[in-house]
Amino acid sequence: MDHSTSLLRLVFLALGAALVLLVVRSAFRLPRRIDAPAASLFDDAAGGCTRFAPWACRQGHRTDPKPRPPSHDSDVPRHPLDPLTVAEINRARELLRAHPPFASSPSSLFVHSLALDEPDKPVVLSWRGGADPLPPRRAVAVVRFRGESHVLAVDLAAGAVTPLPVPASGYPTMTIDEQSSLCFAPFSDPAFNATIRRRGVRMSDVACLPISLGWYGPTEENRRLIKIQCFSAEGTANFYMRPIEGLTVLLDMDTKEVVHISDRGAGIPIPAAANTDYRYARSNAEDDDAGRRTPSARGRRRGLEDVRAPSMEPAAAGPGLELVDGHTVRWGGWELHLKADARAGMVVSRARVRDPATGAAREVMYKGMASELFVPYMDPTEAWYFKTYMDAGEYGFGLQAMPLVPLNDCPRHARYVDGVFVAADGRPFVREKMICVFERYAGDVAWRHSESPITGMDIRESRPKVTLVARMVASVANYDYIMDWEFQMDGLIRIKVGLSGILMVKGTPYSHMNQVQQNEDMHGTLLSENVIGVIHDHYVTFRLDMDVDGADNSFVRVEMARQDTAPGESPRKSYLKATRHVARTEKDAQVRLKLYDPAEFHVVNPTKKTRVGNSVGYKIVPAGTAASLLDPEDPPQKRGAFTNNQIWVTPYNKSEEWAGGLFVYQSKGEDTLATWSERDRPIENKDLVVWYTLGFHHIPCQEDFPIMPTVSSSFDLKPVNFFESNPILKQRPTQADDLPICAAAA
Repeated sequence: MDHSTSLLRLVFLALGAALVLLVVRSAFRLPRRIDAPAASLFDDAAGGCTRFAPWACRQGHRTDPKPRPPSHDSDVPRHPLDPLTVAEINRARELLRAHPPFASSPSSLFVHSLALDEPDKPVVLSWRGGADPLPPRRAVAVVRFRGESHVLAVDLAAGAVTPLPVPASGYPTMTIDEQSSLCFAPFSDPAFNATIRRRGVRMSDVACLPISLGWYGPTEENRRLIKIQCFSAEGTANFYMRPIEGLTVLLDMDTKEVVHISDRGAGIPIPAAANTDYRYARSNAEDDDAGRRTPSARGRRRGLEDVRAPSMEPAAAGPGLELVDGHTVRWGGWELHLKADARAGMVVSRARVRDPATGAAREVMYKGMASELFVPYMDPTEAWYFKTYMDAGEYGFGLQAMPLVPLNDCPRHARYVDGVFVAADGRPFVREKMICVFERYAGDVAWRHSESPITGMDIRESRPKVTLVARMVASVANYDYIMDWEFQMDGLIRIKVGLSGILMVKGTPYSHMNQVQQNEDMHGTLLSENVIGVIHDHYVTFRLDMDVDGADNSFVRVEMARQDTAPGESPRKSYLKATRHVARTEKDAQVRLKLYDPAEFHVVNPTKKTRVGNSVGYKIVPAGTAASLLDPEDPPQKRGAFTNNQIWVTPYNKSEEWAGGLFVYQSKGEDTLATWSERDRPIENKDLVVWYTLGFHHIPCQEDFPIMPTVSSSFDLKPVNFFESNPILKQRPTQADDLPICAAAA
């Protein structure tokens, strides 16, 4: 063997070794946080389930490698309301870990939330970008240390950490880390494993979910508890459709110890996996004669493949929206501040619209956000009665937001905003593409009029409705919530909630309705063999800090009622009359909507008048008006008492942001919007906050199986005497030359 042959073999050997090393490293590299720290506090305990993992964790499976999120290391705040940056989060972490008593054992400190402590409202309103320095940056931290909850103010510049009052009951929002680790905790309990084996499920196929248990009395106090329920993932990604019915594990969240196991599902089969997978590659394939999955012509035969989302590209100059410094949006006369929030999801602040008559930017809303979600299931049985979720306060609505899917969640020209949040160990991590912002034209008409030929005038005037949409989607386990804030050029704001995702279903021995007894209450609908979709409600309560042409506003109920005419007064016997009532106190402004007792609900600035003397204002245009039918003394409804009315109005209070209270988990309901409003404070000509609850009753149907088509509802904030006339009167019509010219690629 000559030297050249030996050298060649050595080179090939080295290349082969390098290739093997590269493949191994790629296959087992887990995603890292933006500051590339060591593994998560819970990575080892969770069997590879990290804060980037799906909500449910499976025994013996690691999550698929994901690309490293974009770095925000160099971000600096540009606006008083900008969220905490990576550097600020790291600074806050240092201060918290050095603060007594946490300094004695920093590894025992768990950060449940860390967010900007927004400057006082007058400070923000007086700040002028480019001219004024930013106000001092501060944070509010909610932490757990050795079994105790703490709320702390953190002065990032001065380095001071100051304790704040802690709610009387309840616990902080769960961290993503512990949500993942709790899924896995039962697998260390021999009794749980034996129960799974008795149910005939392989341990490697088990997927579990952490389910908040509400509050049902003193036996659940003085310790953080959670219930775990499990599913079989054999043969499908849609394990939600394969519940191990009746199996519930009560777990101590701090020790991860199993407190109790209830198994009342003996004899209830696990539903089959067939026809449950919703992924495109699976649902659009069929088995050939040999049992292989092949592309299916079924979709094409039924016309589904012929429909594509139309291209809605902006004009050649590009989209008309500006995203300035990452958070300030300008479009169509609107300017607003937009940011991601771990609890609320998406926060819209400083929404101002330009008056076309004067050119002035006028205040509409200081801050708007989803404050809480309440999702009670209507099944009082042992394995279901406690399912009364509060998704924002218990799980973190923003923490559950997943990256949006370009071209499907958002059009091609959308701009994206990332969320920078905090893990349990206090380190920052990124939720990339959490919010998208885009122009939308859906073929709607902004205004139009055509003259009839009988007038002799050939007039056909029409204007297209183009709007701005800010969107986020939270995937809270099985359910997906699509949240849109839509801004129109006529000053209207539409707040829309779409429900999609997968039903939470119940296993049953029934495979056909002819097996069900005539008066039997199944608490839902038989959707497929052995699958019941349980009846439930969704309530999304929005906090709207309205500043209509200034901070001091009043709430006016414009009641509509039939007015009978006097004998001989008119050929008409009746007509509709509007009467205005100004709410003096909070209780005057509490509204339960009634179809045959109609009213309009205005937020007006009594000190600002139009040229003809009307108070400028905005009105709440209700929709999605499902109301809770639960007993007010039912424990879930006491905690969700903020849904007792569709509209509440309170005086501005910076500390009153969360309709279910600061600490929602296992709370008793004594710190809610309903309890605050019992004080019946004055609200006339005050800085007001309007709370609106969008409600859905959901009786599942077969079309919801195996995944739900989106169902949406919305409500509007609409100008009422805010402008002197139609603000889009001078909008120019669209011409053929305005359209983009598309050419085939070379």
